[in-house]
Amino acid sequence: MMNMLIVFIMMFMIGNLIFVSSHKHLLIVLLSLEYLVLSIFFFLLILLVYIEYEMYLLMLFLVFSVCEGALGLSILVSMIRTHGNDYFQSFSIL
Repeated sequence: MMNMLIVFIMMFMIGNLIFVSSHKHLLIVLLSLEYLVLSIFFFLLILLVYIEYEMYLLMLFLVFSVCEGALGLSILVSMIRTHGNDYFQSFSIL
């Protein structure tokens, strides 16, 4: 149990480090967010198995994470269609 929590903490910290350090490409940021969602899913799995609870919450979490991934992918595709690449510096918010 303790080893799994250490693995979760390392996964979460690595995902946060990649998310904070990469500001150049939108694709890398979206992949790091998906990695964070995967680490949170792993933690919820460990927690729900430990307290012997139903796994319905995990299915709901996966549905929301898939919706988040689809939304991020649609933003990436629309950005590439309008600007030609996924660099953050290539477009202005104004």
